[in-house]
Order: sequence, then structure tokens, then C-alpha cells
Amino acid sequence: MKGKSFGLFGLLALLCAVLLIPVSNAAAADPAAAPGAATVTTDAQTASQLGLLLGDGDGVTAAYLAKGATRIQAAIISLRLQGHLSEAMAYKGTDNFSDAASVGASNQAVLGYLKDHPELGWNGTGGGKFMPLEPISSQQLYKVLLESLGYRSGTDFAYAQTETFAAGKGLDQIAGNAGITNAHIATALIETLSAKTMDGKTFLASLQAKGVLSASASLPSGDRLRLHKDAKLGTLFTDGQGRTLYYFTKDAADPNSCTGDCLKAWPIYAAQNLQIPATLNAADFGMLNRADGTMQTTYKGWPLYYFVKDNAPGDTLGEAVGGVWFVAKADYAAMLGTSKTLGNYLTDAAGRTLYYFDKDTPGASVCEGNCLVNWPAYYASGSALPTGVNAADWGTIIRADGSKQSTFKGYPLYYFIKDVNHGDTLGQDVNHIWFVLNPATFAGTTTPAPKTYTIEIKEYSFGMGPLTVEAGSHIVFKNEDEVSHSAVAVNGSFAVPLLAEGESYTITLDKPGVYDFYCEPHMKFMTGQIIVK
Repeated sequence: MKGKSFGLFGLLALLCAVLLIPVSNAAAADPAAAPGAATVTTDAQTASQLGLLLGDGDGVTAAYLAKGATRIQAAIISLRLQGHLSEAMAYKGTDNFSDAASVGASNQAVLGYLKDHPELGWNGTGGGKFMPLEPISSQQLYKVLLESLGYRSGTDFAYAQTETFAAGKGLDQIAGNAGITNAHIATALIETLSAKTMDGKTFLASLQAKGVLSASASLPSGDRLRLHKDAKLGTLFTDGQGRTLYYFTKDAADPNSCTGDCLKAWPIYAAQNLQIPATLNAADFGMLNRADGTMQTTYKGWPLYYFVKDNAPGDTLGEAVGGVWFVAKADYAAMLGTSKTLGNYLTDAAGRTLYYFDKDTPGASVCEGNCLVNWPAYYASGSALPTGVNAADWGTIIRADGSKQSTFKGYPLYYFIKDVNHGDTLGQDVNHIWFVLNPATFAGTTTPAPKTYTIEIKEYSFGMGPLTVEAGSHIVFKNEDEVSHSAVAVNGSFAVPLLAEGESYTITLDKPGVYDFYCEPHMKFMTGQIIVK
């Protein structure tokens, strides 16, 4: 940090720490599906135990795990892995990069050492600058790790092909990220330990030979849960051999739904000891004690399976089979549950049932006060959807209190407070106005919707010319730009909050008149007008 000096371990602590997530005995929400003990170890935990990564002054925290990684951080990791860090921190030379003062004294010594040793590959960004606090990408980190293995950019691989070359060496778990975090660093370091150096040794053995790791250090035990990037399906889970893992929607109601011949086609995945990427939460994993006495690994309460027809690593032939089998992912915005009486219905990523309110209209929730206590609004943290659920039907509204709520075909989604267990559907048909939602058949509520007009915010514009509407109409502002926009009435009659890309907000104007409005962040050139008759 600027203005502070740190010793070797303090500097490593500041720059290289990641979160230690404790061993988890995670439990699914459904007591009948309560997992047994499972040893789940994150890459962050392993990297810390090996001494590759340490905590900062506040210790190793969740907030630190989420912090973005910087160029100086990558440079220090590079020096550390190549056995030069102690020498760099003791460097006394006076020549340095022109922006070295942007970091503390210890880091300035490191920068001076790098400038004096251009053969190490850290030649700055041009104009005499290093830009030490700039974020780094996965491509840049993989270049560092490949060079630590003995390969050289420009000789053994072209920089533009860094990640392709890295993947050929078994390094691909954080690929494709324009900006990485400490969690990504932990995972990249641990996967690199198993990679081979230019002389054919494992990287672990190479670090032991340099004294970076102790002679007693060993590679992680247990099965490796991997993140595989599929061109069509996104990032999904595989086992350590690259075989795809799946969810079964009927497990929402009963985690023992797959039996007999089903299990022959969909063998269970069981890893009592599991090593996971640092970007995942160990508490989301557990072990299900199945009715037949076997143990099965679960994620967010969903039992995990293979598909017998998947022969090669990365095969996803089981996706959407029968409309009830889907690849396992960490970033689902919604999943599907299936019951004998209700068919398919939307759940959250952990299998908790979602509902719609038959009194709602598109883009607007009328559930407030005590209603919202019993039927909490649902807001998705992920973005992925199972095959067959149209992403265009998924959206977000901003409620009157400023909170966000996910929608399907414009209709707000809710939980039911009495649904406690995985797959509960106790909210179905409550008062004949609350229902589960089958995405294949849902067409909307029975409440007549007022006439609705949509103002699409695109390319820093509210559209051409004024919008004329009838009094009492719904007016939906939907932002299609990557930049956030608002809409504020000049006369103070309405104020649409800042909307991120894809978010919407609905207003109703009951009084005839002319309403001029503007986007608050871009008020000089983003204006509009609504005429109410």
C-alpha cells in the first residue's frame, strides 16, 4: 500500500491472500436429503496451507477473496515462484519506473528490481510506466505461470495464444476472464502445481527444489471438481477427468427419485473428499445418504449424476434429456423442479420453489406490506437458465422501495415463507391466487392488464419524439444500454431510479398533461416527453 513498508511475509500477506473456506459438512434444506459428512477443500485453502498465499493485515476474509488482482500482484507471484522475491525486496537500486510512487516502499523495491532485470519479462507498459495497480486478466496470469514452468512468450508460445497454449498444459480453470480476483489466483496456482515444467518435473517438485515449498508438501487429494467452459451451455461442472455432472429435476421433490434402470443410465457422482475452485463455496457441497445406503455428492441440495452416453471429456449429451436432466452449474438464475401433480415448475438455484401472484400485471408487483413478508420477492444472483427456458423471458424490475425482483415474461417471482424443504410447493393455489410457474405453459395472470407502453432506452436515447398514452396506462422504462440510465420528471411527478442493462421500472400516470423528463447522469442530452390524454 502507498506510504507503508512491509516485510516479506507482510507483503505476501497483503498481495497474495485469498479466503480460507473451512471444511464443510454442508446440509441440504430437506431433512430427508440431509447430506453426511463431506471433506470439501477450496483452492484458496490449499494455497494457504502450502504457504503460497497468506492473509493480509485483516486476515483472510471473504471480501479479500473478491478483490481484483493487479499487475504488481502478478509480478510478485512471478518472482515468488521463480525464487527471486527475497532478492527483489532487498533491491537498493535507484532507477525505477516513473509511476513506482503509486505503491509503497517495499513494492517500489520490487519494481526497481524488475526494471533492472528485463529478462524476467516485466518490461512495463510503455512510456517508462509499469501501471502496478492496473487489473490483470487471466491471459496475463497464465503467461506468468507458463513462464514459471519454463516456457517463454514469443518463443514457445505467442502471447495472443497464451490461453490456448496453457490449456494444452492443463491450465484452463480461470481462462476467459478480463479481470481476475484473488480467488482466481488461488485456483490457477493450485492447478499449475500438477503441470509439468520444461524439464518434465511437476511444478510442485520444481518449487520444492527451489525451496519455495517444503519437501513435505503434496498435491491435493480427493477428486477435483472442474469448471468446464462449453461454447453452447456456458460454464458447467465436471469431475476431475472432465466428465460432465448433471441435475435431475425430479430430485427437487424427492432426492431419491432416480432408482433402478434410471441409475444405470445416470450413475451417481460420489466424492467424499472434494477439491473445488476458490470461486465456489464449500458450504454448497454435501453428501446425500441415499435410501439404498450409498452416498452421493450434492450441490445446493441437488444430487449430482453422470450420463452413461457421455464418452469423452466435455460431452454434454445428457443436457435436456426428457426435459428433466440438466448440466450442473454454479450460476443458475433459476432451475426446474418436477412433481407428479404439478409437472415442471421454476425453482431458484437451490431448488426452492418460485411462484407468481395472480393479481400482478406485467412489470408491476402489487404485493406489499404483510403480503411481502409471507411471499418474499425473489432476485436471482446468477444468469444461466436450463435449456428450454427462454432467456428473453427473464428480466428484472425495480420495486417501489428500490429493491430488485426477478421476473418471468414480465411477471414478478416470489418465494413462500412456509416452504422450508428442498422442493416444497406449499404455496401452490393458496387463496387461489398463488401458483407455481411452468415456463413452458405460463401465459400470464388472469388480472386484466392496463394498457402498457414501453420506452426502450437504447444508445443514450429514450426514442424519437414524445410518447402519447391514455391516463392510467402503465409505462415501462427498460434499459437496453450497458450504461445505467434513469428517468426523472421535470415537475417531480415521477423518478425512475438508475437502471442497469436489462432492468425495468414501471410508472402509472393518471393525470392528463405533458410530462418532460431526463436521464439524471446524462441530462444534457438525454431527454424525453410523455403526453397523457
